Amino acid sequence: MNRMRMALLGLFSFGLLLVAIAQEPKDKNPQLTANDTTLTTGNDTLVADSAMALIDADLAGPDEMEEGGGLHKQLKRKFIEGSAGFMSLVALALVLGLSFCIERIVYLTLSEVNTKKLMKAVDEKLEANDVEGAKDICRDTRGPVASICYQALLHIKEPLEQIDRQLTNYGTVQIGKMEKGCTWIRLFIAVAPSLGFLGTVIGMVMAFDQIQTAGDISPTIVAKGMKVALITTIFGIVVAIVLQFFYNYILAKIERLTAHMEECAITLMDSVTQYKSRNNG
Repeated sequence: MNRMRMALLGLFSFGLLLVAIAQEPKDKNPQLTANDTTLTTGNDTLVADSAMALIDADLAGPDEMEEGGGLHKQLKRKFIEGSAGFMSLVALALVLGLSFCIERIVYLTLSEVNTKKLMKAVDEKLEANDVEGAKDICRDTRGPVASICYQALLHIKEPLEQIDRQLTNYGTVQIGKMEKGCTWIRLFIAVAPSLGFLGTVIGMVMAFDQIQTAGDISPTIVAKGMKVALITTIFGIVVAIVLQFFYNYILAKIERLTAHMEECAITLMDSVTQYKSRNNG
């Protein structure tokens, strides 16, 4: 009897153990499933947020690029904001000034020659008493240096004082030709910022008119009016700086050519003096 009770108690204990073992995975599985579900939901949320961020970036990208734009788009926007009337005048001053600058630069560049080679060829012709050959060399060579040499050779039979006077006078003429158009460049350098200042003053007057119309000194109205007014001044100063740079470059080329003319005039006078001494005047 006691054995039967012990057997039943053992079976009952074993059954309880099996039930506990069977229930333990069931208790843990819902917890794991909940955790897995939470993780899955979190991952899905992150994926969705990332996708939305990419979509927002794609949608905002072109707008921001359009708002910033390149340099030409920004210049075009500022040009429109600065009153098309005065900005057009400033742009016209820039175009006309640059056209004169380019014309002068091309002319002066073509006027530059190898002066040492030219004077050596002329001196060789004069040593050979071939005045006409020296004239042909000067006639076939472009530039003011060859021109003054040719002018001096035309009066080679005259006294040295007269030849020197001809060189001085004709050199002044050549310098005037080289400086042709520089007056207009100086004019546009002065006009461009003046137009900008005029546009600024008129823009400020228009801004005050808007304030008077609104009946209140609003920072937005004041800032907008001053911004539009000052844009013309900025563009005018930029145009003046650009033209001034080209103008200084042109002056440097003119000074270099003038120095070459003076050097060649001295060299030519020495050659003519030797030619006259060999041929008894």
